[in-house]
Amino acid sequence: MPGIPTAAVSRLVTYLRILEELERAQTLTTSSGALAGRAQVSAFQVRKDLAYFGRFGTRGMGYTVSVLKRELTRVLGLNRSWNVVIVGMGRLGQAVAHYPGASEYQFGYVGLFDVKTELIGKHVDVPAQREQVSGLGQAPPPRQLRIEHIRDLADFAQQQRGCQQAIDMGFLAVPPEHAQSAAQSLVEAGIKGILNFAPTLIQPRSKEGGPLQEISDEWRDVMVENVDFLVGMKRLAFYMLNPQLKDQDPEERT
Repeated sequence: MPGIPTAAVSRLVTYLRILEELERAQTLTTSSGALAGRAQVSAFQVRKDLAYFGRFGTRGMGYTVSVLKRELTRVLGLNRSWNVVIVGMGRLGQAVAHYPGASEYQFGYVGLFDVKTELIGKHVDVPAQREQVSGLGQAPPPRQLRIEHIRDLADFAQQQRGCQQAIDMGFLAVPPEHAQSAAQSLVEAGIKGILNFAPTLIQPRSKEGGPLQEISDEWRDVMVENVDFLVGMKRLAFYMLNPQLKDQDPEERT
């Protein structure tokens, strides 16, 4: 699906959250105008975003909430399990590990890593993976994972592949000065998705002996998503001072 703006994918996540709220409220159908009102965009924007991914709904009748929710879940890849490791088990890493929402969307933590001697060997409670949930309405008990040293990450990843549970993503919750080397460890372990919480940009390694802009083979298919709270704070400060610019050129905002 080439040519899809990053902002459109972000709005798709918002639409899915709205559909989940509508389903909990037992609302059977909705419209682009209703979705737009909740998402704070135009109805035209909603229809344009959805059109990137297929044809949904019926003209004049809107969308069936359960059907559109199912289709957006499929488009976003949330109808399958994703195995995740966390690198950096300080305060932020432990907060991420404890967050229950991840398992609701098929993101299951399978490994925790750090370099600090005082953390290695400790056990951390993480939410039960979705397939372990009984569906009886009771919160399942958490699982415990042992914090391992990052030098053992490659062997752990190989073991996971051997039992058909390959690691899909790595979350980086390390200080910025260690983010690049931690990302390299993830890539060398064969992990293709990196969610970077460190306030720095991850740079793909260049091919040895080649042009600087030529990415090394191990980095070629790696996707990096940056989550920088400070960037959000700075953006918020700017728009609080310049509210008239908030809704201009929405396609260019990512």
